[in-house]
Amino acid sequence: MVLVVLFLLSGVTALTGAGDAVQTFDEVGVGQWFRYLTGTLEIAGAVGLLIPRLAGVAALGLGGVMLGALATELFVLEDGDPITPLIPLVLAATVAWLRRDRTLALLDLLRTRKVERGTA
Repeated sequence: MVLVVLFLLSGVTALTGAGDAVQTFDEVGVGQWFRYLTGTLEIAGAVGLLIPRLAGVAALGLGGVMLGALATELFVLEDGDPITPLIPLVLAATVAWLRRDRTLALLDLLRTRKVERGTA
């Protein structure tokens, strides 16, 4: 639940431009559209964490977002703080690992449905 709240707050901050979100994404240099994308992914991931069948996939996606944030903090931002994305990255990786059985079951279900439709 802590991870859900963390990503909801982070996503809302990014989408609303609160705090130093606008300035940080300006420094990244990709454009403010990337702030909206990041905020949307964080909120979608937080919602996905609340759905047991999707929690592992959501954690994997959020881990990817945090890997990008970690790389940005290390190599792009002038005064980057890699600890900030590292903590949620570790938490998301832990959730993904703990939910790996459900994630694999979901993948098997999707493969089975694909074969049944003859699109394999």
